[in-house]
Amino acid sequence: MSATTEVNAKKEPIDATAAIKLARTASVVVATKGKSVIRLNIKKDKPTDEELRGLIVGPSGNLRAPTIRCGKTLIVGFNQEMYSNELG
Repeated sequence: MSATTEVNAKKEPIDATAAIKLARTASVVVATKGKSVIRLNIKKDKPTDEELRGLIVGPSGNLRAPTIRCGKTLIVGFNQEMYSNELG
């Protein structure tokens, strides 16, 4: 059984520095960028902090919502097809 933690981003925003640290703990980051879905393998693709910031941090300077951590995959933003592909 896996542990589940839910954080209300309005009450506990995650700033850009913490968001990048979170992304670096994942093996894969999957994020929406407009209508596109970007998938990065952290070790293989070696994204810079600025590349990660552009994908996972919103205009507020905080981690975009919704964000889901599923195992070693971090999913950022909403796209129904992306959710179906990543979460089954």
